[in-house]
Amino acid sequence: MLALSATAFAQDPEFSQYYAAPLYLNPAFAGTASDHRLIANHRNQWPNVASGFVTYALSYDYNLSDLNSGLGFLVVTDRAGSANLRSTVVNFQYSYKVNFNRKVMLSTGLNFGIGFRSIDYNKLVFGDQLAFDSDGNVPTDDPVVGSLGNSKYFDFGGGLLAYSRTFWIGFVGQHLNRPNRSLLGEEAEIPMKLTFHGGVRIPLYHGPFKKERVAAIAPSFIYKQQGPFDQLDLGAYFLYEPVVVGLWYRGIPIKQNVRDNISQDAMVIVIGFQMKKVELSYSYDLTVSDLGPVAGGAHEVALKYKLNVIESQKTKKKEKFIPCPTFLKND
Repeated sequence: MLALSATAFAQDPEFSQYYAAPLYLNPAFAGTASDHRLIANHRNQWPNVASGFVTYALSYDYNLSDLNSGLGFLVVTDRAGSANLRSTVVNFQYSYKVNFNRKVMLSTGLNFGIGFRSIDYNKLVFGDQLAFDSDGNVPTDDPVVGSLGNSKYFDFGGGLLAYSRTFWIGFVGQHLNRPNRSLLGEEAEIPMKLTFHGGVRIPLYHGPFKKERVAAIAPSFIYKQQGPFDQLDLGAYFLYEPVVVGLWYRGIPIKQNVRDNISQDAMVIVIGFQMKKVELSYSYDLTVSDLGPVAGGAHEVALKYKLNVIESQKTKKKEKFIPCPTFLKND
């Protein structure tokens, strides 16, 4: 017999290339590029497992420099399981920025989301169907079917981000209203998620000669806690235009043998290429947990496209603009 729990313990879908999905990580990133910015993300987790997790994200944001603000739009959809359990959230974001001494920027961001969740119950097999037909082709009288339906909910979150041309640090609170996304008309709250992240960009050349291309290393971290789960990512990018490579470790070794906690999850390898307006990156998660490589790890692709403003506006904007060094290429 199929049992559907009304209690939600699942984590949100995540991207290994978290700074390639900035609006998903922190709404305070909205408008931190110099102009218009479009980003598309795709993640296929555990492809060797039947009906694994597939996540898509599409975002757009714009820097309203005259208003010290940023606007963002983000759509995220996630599909999992043989019954096509699908969650889609449409998010609208606003950020306000304060410039301290033209060296440090403080950005505050708000996220307002509308979520939709559904499941194809025709692909579920119930106990009374198995009693008559091993293929599950007869109708079911299970009362769960009558309770199943689509869910719609409002989601709210906010974040802070402080950055200069060389460092960044941020804090995010998501699902602050603990929305209910039950498909059974009961209580299935999304646990509040707290995220702390930061890093620094270190040029590897400090000589007297000015160079168009300077190699740099950008170590960073991100810590997330949601319900009973927490996760730590540590790693660094090495940048030398047009090539970017990165290596990350995901896990918390000091929490080994803790129930329901994955203390060692994956090593993440990233490679990317930077063009004038386009950035493309690919990453692979090499699973080091007990699940092992048999699941196929995770493949992730991120594509960023920057739309420049007209030339007469660019000079004025550039004088006031402080680029956030989290991005693979400074604007």
